[in-house]
Amino acid sequence: MPERMNLFKEVADIKTADMMNLPRPEAHYHTVAVKPSEFQKEMMAELEKRAHAYHITKEPPEEMLLITNDGRKIGLDQRLINPLFPDFPESKVNACADNVLKIWQETEKDRLTQLVFCDFSTPNTDGRFNVYDDIKGKLIAQGVPEKEIAFIHDAKTEAKKKELFEKVRRGDVRVLFGSTFKMGSGTNVQDRLIHLHDLDCPWRPADLEQRAGRIVRQGNMNPEVHITRYVTENTFDAYLYQTIENKQKFISQIMSSKSPVRSCDDVDEAALAYAEIKALCAGNPLIKEKMDLDIEVARLRLLKAEHQSQRYKLQDAILKYYPKDIESEKERIAGFTEDQERLKTWTLPNKDGLPRHPLGGIRRKAGIIISFCRHEIPLVPVEFPPRLPPESINTNQLNRTECIHFAVNTSPFCPSLLYHRNL
Repeated sequence: MPERMNLFKEVADIKTADMMNLPRPEAHYHTVAVKPSEFQKEMMAELEKRAHAYHITKEPPEEMLLITNDGRKIGLDQRLINPLFPDFPESKVNACADNVLKIWQETEKDRLTQLVFCDFSTPNTDGRFNVYDDIKGKLIAQGVPEKEIAFIHDAKTEAKKKELFEKVRRGDVRVLFGSTFKMGSGTNVQDRLIHLHDLDCPWRPADLEQRAGRIVRQGNMNPEVHITRYVTENTFDAYLYQTIENKQKFISQIMSSKSPVRSCDDVDEAALAYAEIKALCAGNPLIKEKMDLDIEVARLRLLKAEHQSQRYKLQDAILKYYPKDIESEKERIAGFTEDQERLKTWTLPNKDGLPRHPLGGIRRKAGIIISFCRHEIPLVPVEFPPRLPPESINTNQLNRTECIHFAVNTSPFCPSLLYHRNL
């Protein structure tokens, strides 16, 4: 990896937010973990059987994707699998609704706003159950005005989006729901944002980063903001967040100024190993422990690589660069010393005993005369006598032409022949 990163940095200049030190609010992350319902436990057990059948029969890969997709639905809300299932009071959807209501009440005076991200179960017009309308109905029932709740999906055009974003910036709309695709890049509503809710977990780290970028952004009036992520235990939620965290750590390791480790591993989200799915569905706590240990090992490897890189740089500097720098500085010191000695031969002490240039006033006078004569008197060539020691001439007795002659002849860069004006 270090060699590849060196090649990459030859054509790319990496600048991330942590390197730019931008004035952004400080983000506090929270996790709300809820227990699964009995229906969710039964459905996870059914997923275990489906995964076992796939492992034995080797059905087409689409079947595995369906298992993964159903696992994400179960983790979000059991009614996404069967709308006839009851509304579980302790689900993460209800936990999110309670938090949104509480924050809405606490920040009503300052008209602060919130964002709720959910990529699954977006609004529809065919009457199917979706978590958007479910949370909105519960908020309205608790006293939140309907005009202060909006869905990004209702803004079909760019003009309507701009109008909606302006309402959020003013605090007229205080709770905005949306998916990462529709409410990610380009959504500038950070002015009054105080809280962001991640109701589900996307597969790509860039999506999670885009979500956080809506609130941790320049222009937010709040010095501190909060990001809450909701998970259902013993479902795919925990695995999804651990997987995406590992991916983000891998990406952050590359897109930074730190030294990368020798090798990096990625995880394929579409093909989970059979043993991992079976252990996950059974609620095996060793999965989480394994993920935590992998993260700690990756962190220690990064620190080791950074230490070795600094050590190698110091060795190269001591053996190659520092000796050259020392010789260069010695040469500069010798040159400065020689210049000081040469300066003493061209300066005379003034009445205070301080060194001064003997031609200071003479050169100023000569400069004025040359400037005046340049436009009024024709040029004639004059041969000057050999250079005279400055201390042997009384400069106060020179006329204008002699001042010019003296100033030029006593200069270290004086030519032997000068075209001057006939005064």
